[in-house]
Amino acid sequence: MNPLRTLPNLLTGLRFALVPLLVVLLSLEQSTTVAFWAWFVFAFAAFTDWLDGYIARKFENETVLGKLMDPLADKILVIAALLMLIPLGRIPAWLCLVIISREVIITGLRGLAASTGTVVAADNLGKLKANFQYYGIGLLIFPVGLLPIPYQHVIAMVLIVVSVVLSIWSGAKYIYDLRDVFAETS
Repeated sequence: MNPLRTLPNLLTGLRFALVPLLVVLLSLEQSTTVAFWAWFVFAFAAFTDWLDGYIARKFENETVLGKLMDPLADKILVIAALLMLIPLGRIPAWLCLVIISREVIITGLRGLAASTGTVVAADNLGKLKANFQYYGIGLLIFPVGLLPIPYQHVIAMVLIVVSVVLSIWSGAKYIYDLRDVFAETS
């Protein structure tokens, strides 16, 4: 068996496994060292999202399991990070609610589509949204003052707000694209 066949799904599994470590790190008092390691875990987990997709496409070994689990792992990573950033005062809860609501709705729609035999992979708009989320969340986690990043929090929040706009847009697109699935299930 080709080891590259299972590598994308193993990377997705690793992303799931890194979430509890991220939560623990963001639960601790945020010294520069702890915040750096939290950022590193988050950044590495986000990198596995890109890497598993790249390997799956490059070696033409995309699987149904990967198409279902990869977006779920991404959502759990993003949701966990967002929820942990609220008590740290780095992001308003209402922004997290908008992002999380969209993610839950789209996950439900994907599940509904899967029940009819339709697998809905992430589209380019969803991937763009994910990138803005990853960079924005990464900047919110990164320790302030470790590097001279002017307006770090402001830049992070701009990225998050853009991701919210893209979340709503891509969510509406998913709903529109899946309209035939809704007609079949009603």
